Amino acid sequence: MDVFQAVHEGVYVGTLLTASTSTLSANPHLKTIFGYPLETAEALVQPFDLSRFVDPQARTLFIERLDREGQVADHLLRMRRVDGAPIWVEVTASAVPAAQGNSLHLEALVRDVSERKKLDDQSRDGRYQLLQAEKMAALGQTISGVAHELNNPLATILSWAERLAERSVDDKTRQGLEVILGEAERAARIVRNLLTFARKRQTTRAMVDLNQVVRETLALRAYEQKVNNIQVVEALASGLPEVFADGHQIKQVLLNLLINAEQACLGANGRGTIVVRTMHDSDRGSAVLEVNDDGPGIVEERQGRVFDPFFTTKEVGQGTGLGLTVAYAIVQEHSGRIWLESKPVGSPKGPAEGRNAKPGTSFFVELPVSGQHLNAPAARAAQQPIALEAFKGLRVLVVEDEPALAVAVSEALEDAGFSVDRAGDGEEGLTRLTEASYDLIVCDLKMPRIDGMQFYRAMAAATPALARRVIFVTGDVAGTDAERFLEETACRWLSKPFRLGDLLRAARDTLS
Repeated sequence: MDVFQAVHEGVYVGTLLTASTSTLSANPHLKTIFGYPLETAEALVQPFDLSRFVDPQARTLFIERLDREGQVADHLLRMRRVDGAPIWVEVTASAVPAAQGNSLHLEALVRDVSERKKLDDQSRDGRYQLLQAEKMAALGQTISGVAHELNNPLATILSWAERLAERSVDDKTRQGLEVILGEAERAARIVRNLLTFARKRQTTRAMVDLNQVVRETLALRAYEQKVNNIQVVEALASGLPEVFADGHQIKQVLLNLLINAEQACLGANGRGTIVVRTMHDSDRGSAVLEVNDDGPGIVEERQGRVFDPFFTTKEVGQGTGLGLTVAYAIVQEHSGRIWLESKPVGSPKGPAEGRNAKPGTSFFVELPVSGQHLNAPAARAAQQPIALEAFKGLRVLVVEDEPALAVAVSEALEDAGFSVDRAGDGEEGLTRLTEASYDLIVCDLKMPRIDGMQFYRAMAAATPALARRVIFVTGDVAGTDAERFLEETACRWLSKPFRLGDLLRAARDTLS
């Protein structure tokens, strides 16, 4: 009996009934684990009652396994102390049928493993975040190449459409050219959105009221939610510190989460409830946003893939699989983190008790709180008309390996008054520099044989005076060596596809 009282593991002997227990023995350490006062009579210590289980189905499965196998070892259970606080315990036990019908005589050792489980979860979350970051880094290289290949033809389409729109044409042709311009710019925006999750981008950040972002985003979805019988509950923390963020991008994250939550509710029940919460975690110095839905939940084997590009649980044609990936990239870019907690619907063959716990999914977005109000980026100056007279007589070299785009750019520069030479790559461009003097160079970054970076370094060494009179054009640079190169040279650059007016303004600014 002394060992029974002194052992540093919970010891339990009793009978498991359908929804309750009949306790014969419970040692002091078991009382401590579950928060019973030490003076509590052993018969009143009932750790395996239905009310002690966070998930009632877990009790049913626990009893079924004991009945089937006669024992369990290190069986993990989510339990409640008598004060309602949740804990994790491991149970090693043996059981035999009791004299009462439909019951088991149980002898069990119980260990409180809450701290270990917390550390394991933190470690798993860290590994998951690292894995996602590695996926994004690898994918970024692929997407960068894809963007370059898409942006080159888009730049050509946009440039030629713009050139043709300047000519005298009939109304129907002008209308068609405007459609081409609009659709080309729309395609360019799609590519930029695709790139959002693959690389860092320049953003417009300021101190942002996260609660206000939530209200504005919910207003965008209010009508859709009303007609689809989606009830939204706002639980916004008062006194929430501001975060230094791009408000539009955070709104994009929240919009993706809301639309996913709405679709989950409608797909499961034809209606539903979404709870949007904000919280301040002072210990971590962060503001936390939660979007919770009462939909069907996400099964565990899919939870680790929801942020993967092109992964979707929706029917074909109902989703691209990029919404959560974009959200993940935006949050990462803000030095935050995003994760989910989900309880999927139980098997329809499961016991009735298992259906008492409501399914659903919560997505959490954590953003660091900045205690320092940084200056917002300066507003763009109003664009002034371009005086083309200043370009007359100046000579420009266009180094571009896409022939159609090179022709469109060259003709636009000629119309502006420049004398233009063309080179198909960096090697031909260096040859041109030995044959003539130039006032300006327009150069692509990614080219065969000698690329834009190699061309620039050789050109700057031979003719240093030209080093600050170069405009680079590129399909994608961010997150690559090209980004660092452009920062070092401080040369102006345009992202494809660009408007010809932007090119002329860059030329004016460079020459001035």
